[in-house]
Amino acid sequence: MPALRYAWRLPGVLVLLLLGLMLTVLLGNPLTGRRGLLGVRCWQPAVLAWSGAMLRLFGFRIRSQGVALADPVLLVANHVSWLDIQAVHSQRAASFVAKSEIARWPVVGWLARQAGTIFHRRGDPDSLQAVMAVMRERLAAGQSVIVFPEGGTGRGDRVRPFHARILQVALDTGVPIQPVALVYGRDGRMDLTVPFRPGETFLTNALRLLGQAPMEARVHFLPPLVPGEQGRRQLADAARACIAAVVDGVDTADTDTASAAMAAAAPCT
Repeated sequence: MPALRYAWRLPGVLVLLLLGLMLTVLLGNPLTGRRGLLGVRCWQPAVLAWSGAMLRLFGFRIRSQGVALADPVLLVANHVSWLDIQAVHSQRAASFVAKSEIARWPVVGWLARQAGTIFHRRGDPDSLQAVMAVMRERLAAGQSVIVFPEGGTGRGDRVRPFHARILQVALDTGVPIQPVALVYGRDGRMDLTVPFRPGETFLTNALRLLGQAPMEARVHFLPPLVPGEQGRRQLADAARACIAAVVDGVDTADTDTASAAMAAAAPCT
């Protein structure tokens, strides 16, 4: 079965990457002000369609739950895989904050730069300051930004503590924070084969996932947090509690537990 999956999935991925390069040249990106040959009118539908197609080629059936807030909003999500960007982008377009190593990935890195990804050198305070400045500019301009406050991908078995500093931009700009829970697997349970294995590179991980059996990619847009008197640490803990309740739940389609966890941690709407 893996051989058969490679036989039809791999050519599809290569064609989709080529199509992505063509769309980038033709449509441009309104998030960064870059204009393509045909303008940007179809940019957002193209991003959603391209990202959804990429996930499906890797064998994921996409399930979206909840309502994504309108721009501008700071979305915070748990970080499981490099596929997280495609999972969220299959439902709404926004800028991502991503590690600087992605910029060096073949083809994918170039596409990420053209899509307005904000690259951060992890462990570099100066880089974080610069990233937060760009985030403030885009949020103030009415654009949305997505961050992964865990600071990197983990094993997928739990949601790790959130770094709170990057959420300061929501307090500075007054935009709401919307937690987004990402779950890859079957029957609402996280499949621990999706994240990077120890020592695994992007290419080896992508090839391994390309041959795996079909599973679901669930994108849960959870009730938003509205910045007020609470500080960024309270907001970070509240968002993490909400996401963890969904990721760790037996039935991730039920967000009542997540909402209760977030309400107990900080005020929300």
